[in-house]
Amino acid sequence: MATLINILIFLGIGILAGWLAGLIMKGKGFGLVGNLIIGVAGSLIGGLLFSLVGLPLHGIIWQIVAAIGGAILLLVIINFIKKKF
Repeated sequence: MATLINILIFLGIGILAGWLAGLIMKGKGFGLVGNLIIGVAGSLIGGLLFSLVGLPLHGIIWQIVAAIGGAILLLVIINFIKKKF
């Protein structure tokens, strides 16, 4: 069961990941608020992908790496869809 502290840490990591993904994907983001939302969703995606591959997420650094990777992947997918339609 998730505690309030765990939820706040998860949101904090997601927000950090969204901000960093926006910096990495210069010009491909959705503004500060959009990137922060993408970061939270991307942290879910990154955590899921890391667990599917079998990579452990021990420690906050690996959680941030997974979240940034998920946020970048989500930005790439969204930008691909935007260009197609």
